[in-house]
Amino acid sequence: MIWNVEEFTRAAGATVERLAAYVDESQRGLPPVIARRPPRELAEKLGLARWIREGGMTPDDHAAFLAAYLEEGTRLHHPASLGHQVAAPDFPAALADLVHGAANNPMAVYEMGASAATVEHEVVRWMLEKTGYGAAGGGVLTHGGSLANLTALLAARAAVAPDAWTEGVPGDLALLVPASAHYSLTRAAAILGLGERAVVPLETDPLGRIDVARLPDALDRVRRAGRRPMALVASACATGTGLHDDLRGIGEFCAEHGVRFHVDGAHGMSALLSDEHRHRLDGVELADSLIWDAHKMLRTSSLAAAVLTRRGGDLDAAFRQEASYLFYDRDADTHVNPSGVRLPASSGPAPDSTPASGPAPGSAPAPGSGGPPGIDSIGRTVECSKAELGLKVFLNLAWRGERGLGDHVTRQYAAAHRLWELGRERPGFTFPYEPESNIVCFRYGTGDQLEIRERLMAEGAFHLTSAEIGGVRHLRATVMAPATDDKTLEALLDQVSAV
Repeated sequence: MIWNVEEFTRAAGATVERLAAYVDESQRGLPPVIARRPPRELAEKLGLARWIREGGMTPDDHAAFLAAYLEEGTRLHHPASLGHQVAAPDFPAALADLVHGAANNPMAVYEMGASAATVEHEVVRWMLEKTGYGAAGGGVLTHGGSLANLTALLAARAAVAPDAWTEGVPGDLALLVPASAHYSLTRAAAILGLGERAVVPLETDPLGRIDVARLPDALDRVRRAGRRPMALVASACATGTGLHDDLRGIGEFCAEHGVRFHVDGAHGMSALLSDEHRHRLDGVELADSLIWDAHKMLRTSSLAAAVLTRRGGDLDAAFRQEASYLFYDRDADTHVNPSGVRLPASSGPAPDSTPASGPAPGSAPAPGSGGPPGIDSIGRTVECSKAELGLKVFLNLAWRGERGLGDHVTRQYAAAHRLWELGRERPGFTFPYEPESNIVCFRYGTGDQLEIRERLMAEGAFHLTSAEIGGVRHLRATVMAPATDDKTLEALLDQVSAV
């Protein structure tokens, strides 16, 4: 059935109108920040079974359904949304989602989405510049930080055990990770075939930051146990606390001892755009690989994450795939130059034959279809049908610029610091550290902190999460919404301490 363009136009107009009202009322804090009735009750309210069985939705039906749909869930634009590390997306990113929803160009192969592939290419180039990797580095966007961490560790495995793809994973590999690291790293170790027992916990200070002075002991233990370190992972910043590991100290240690260094910068890497906070990422250029989530502090809708490597060919070495329906441009009809840009065979590998903006970011020979010059990323990612992720990041940059996004980071970090300042002045509140990002943990009194969290959520007043620090449960606030201000923070402290 071909599109009824008139029907689409009506439905899209109603959608934009309803979403605009949703964001506006959320930013002004009018409805509860969270609503979560039981699934069975919600399914009945939305009429899901009937719509699935019978279909027939019209633009008017859609408008009514959307209104009901948006009443439930979490309002990330709400000033009281202080829970998870998910952006209150800016509207340019939302426009990109609409474009992708209609055009649907899965662009890991250039012929499937030339504009989308080129935009991602330039966004990755920009990220490489910001991290200090520059033209020698490589990168690709992927669907989320967990997948980005997995991809980076695939590159680490290829560097340390190049035969693992064909022969299987050697049993002597180890992954050095602090207990404060994101769970996706341990999960990746299991997926990669190392097993959880290959994950060696690093010694940390009481707040979960890697103790650089004790790294020699950890490496010695690994090697005496007959294992080879595949990679050492640091956080910038830690998911639970928002605190940063000493990247320069760790990077220098890894370089001296020949250990591959990976930085999980999913949340904190955007501080590179903030004049006030980029120093917290000092030494990140020493990492062999890193990840950077745009759907956190770059105000991009989920999901859009970058995995970047200091050496351009590392990502290509991570995957060794054959599929005649996709990987067929190494024949006589085409030539693939070292930058990953496909050229007709007669063109040769001349550098000036690449696109005007320069070679693709650090890719080895890229697979894909033959034909005119192009940029394929399919040889560097788990995904085959990859969404137009770069467009979301690009449109936010195009509207706000580096300075605008950097100012957003600075403001959110300042708001978390303000919560720390206000809370310390009140009796009953304890804060284990001064925040370094927009994440701050605290306790009120000596009672069950999870009961406080559940009370706030049941009332729809505030959305908080929680984290353990030194085995003690804390409330955790992550300031993501631009609408969060001092009035919000004072109200939070009032609500937490209310009997």
